[in-house]
Amino acid sequence: MDEMKFFRRAISPTLGEIVEWTGAKPAEGVDLSVTIVDVAPLDRARPGDLVFLDNPKYADQLAATRATACLVGERYADRVPEGVAALVVREPYRACSIVTSRLYPDAARPVSLFDSHGVSPGANVHPLARLEADVIVDPGAVIGPHAEIGSGAVIGPNAVIGPRVRIGRSSAVGAGATVCNALIGDRVIIHPGVRIGQDGFGFAMSPKGHQKVPQVGRVIIQDDVEIGANSTIDRGANRDTIIGEGTKVDNLVQIAHNVVIGRHCVIVSQVGISGSTEFGDFVVAGGQAGITGHLRIGMGAQIAAQSGVMNDVDPGAKVGGSPAKNARDWLKGVAALDRLTKSRGRGREE
Repeated sequence: MDEMKFFRRAISPTLGEIVEWTGAKPAEGVDLSVTIVDVAPLDRARPGDLVFLDNPKYADQLAATRATACLVGERYADRVPEGVAALVVREPYRACSIVTSRLYPDAARPVSLFDSHGVSPGANVHPLARLEADVIVDPGAVIGPHAEIGSGAVIGPNAVIGPRVRIGRSSAVGAGATVCNALIGDRVIIHPGVRIGQDGFGFAMSPKGHQKVPQVGRVIIQDDVEIGANSTIDRGANRDTIIGEGTKVDNLVQIAHNVVIGRHCVIVSQVGISGSTEFGDFVVAGGQAGITGHLRIGMGAQIAAQSGVMNDVDPGAKVGGSPAKNARDWLKGVAALDRLTKSRGRGREE
């Protein structure tokens, strides 16, 4: 019995089409009319499959692959086995992602889970909401008054779009997500369970009790942003929370009120960013990093996983540890502590 797949393959391209999409250079003698029917890992590929080699860790699997073609860097091109068409490209992983997106376009963003077209009868769309053409709304979704949703957008089942929210064209909101007090750009992907626009954690602390501070700002998410499942983005207190163009946020990330994230940042799972901190463009924050409030993280900075960032980070700096420090100093400290621990252990044994 064939292996069940949840995504329907849209096309079966030729090697010539793949070369055109990726800019790959085919090895001498490659028949560009050969058709590819799927993508697969090196060790599970069958004839008709396309594979790629990007990580040297898997170079040994290349010799045994049964794939029809392989996207491969120049360094390993001569190791592609006979009978497998070598397509030489600078970034094999990126090239394979381009091909996979063509084969399985529905896997690139949330789609209708009910195979809906237009507004499902089970959805609740306020009469004052405005939906452009080709918007899909699944059963159970709620769209509030004066909300505006651009053409080609998909609103998943039981998603909630609050009053006056604006969602751009070709964006997708996954099942059970809530979007309130927010302006969303074009081609934004919001995965299931995301919470956008709830009030931030703001209180005026006092021995008499903690007075709640109303949060009256917005969330602004620019074009081509992706927000992973069950992440939360609080609205601003007295200014806006902003996520810059092209930024990618993993699952289970907390972004607090008034945070400003620059363009094309990468924020990995379980990162927590406290209120009013600002990231420059192209910042990377590794998994479970914690960043305290009112900091400035400079353009291109890299924060190691599980770091505790308590001070500003210079542009281009690499930091790690808790409290976070220069990554090289942090690693030296870890190595020194390891040597000390081992030497004391040997002393006790003697």
